[in-house]
Amino acid sequence: MKTIYYYQTFCGLDKCLENSQNIDVIIVSSLHVGAYKNDPYIHLNNYHPDSPKYDIVWQDLQKLYYNGVTIMCMIGGAGGAFNNLFSDFKTYYPLLRDFLKEKRFITGIDLDIEENVKQDDVKKLINCLVKDFGEDFTITMAPVAQSLMDDSPSGFSSLNYKELYESEEGQFIDWFNVQAYGCFNFETYDKIMKNNYSPKNIIFGMISGDFLNDNFHIALKEISMIKKTYPNFQGCDIWELVNAPPDIDDPSKWAL
Repeated sequence: MKTIYYYQTFCGLDKCLENSQNIDVIIVSSLHVGAYKNDPYIHLNNYHPDSPKYDIVWQDLQKLYYNGVTIMCMIGGAGGAFNNLFSDFKTYYPLLRDFLKEKRFITGIDLDIEENVKQDDVKKLINCLVKDFGEDFTITMAPVAQSLMDDSPSGFSSLNYKELYESEEGQFIDWFNVQAYGCFNFETYDKIMKNNYSPKNIIFGMISGDFLNDNFHIALKEISMIKKTYPNFQGCDIWELVNAPPDIDDPSKWAL
């Protein structure tokens, strides 16, 4: 069962380094592209990825990579990226490509599309990533749960994930990091399965604010129910590492 952390608040990874055997993936968040005074840029949050403020972040992540943890990077999310990316793909895509090639320990990307974009543009991006990095490069997406429960263009994006899932490009989507925020329960997962998704393509995502130290047992109970009905359940992700329950002082305990 996969354990996946989103890592945006760079709080340090000492505990994760001590207990890396329990962690499968860390997704660094989040990349954005844009332009300032007509000068195109790629940023990790608000700064260039090579900013000295990230030196320790990259060092820790590289150590985890050598310990066997898969390191990925998320692009998009609430800060956007995709409308800029697709508005001038020939300018912005090379910035993303070159960043990923420079950080060789990053072996995958998570596409968190919270903007209205064209389906064909997303397919073009997936095809370019496969062309440049090969089929072993991990590509994931982060839809809200409702989008997979009933195929509606709900949440933050107009994408039809079922159409993507069943398309030629769908074979390159390794899994969906489902944002089951506020609905992290058996019923949500069951509806996704009954909408003809496979357990091997679904990672069930919780947000840390839904489950604190005193109610994390509820999340564990829901996971137990899911695993009894769907033995091939692939695992969970959490947004985000900094305050992952059940011990805010040791986020690595979430993965146990």
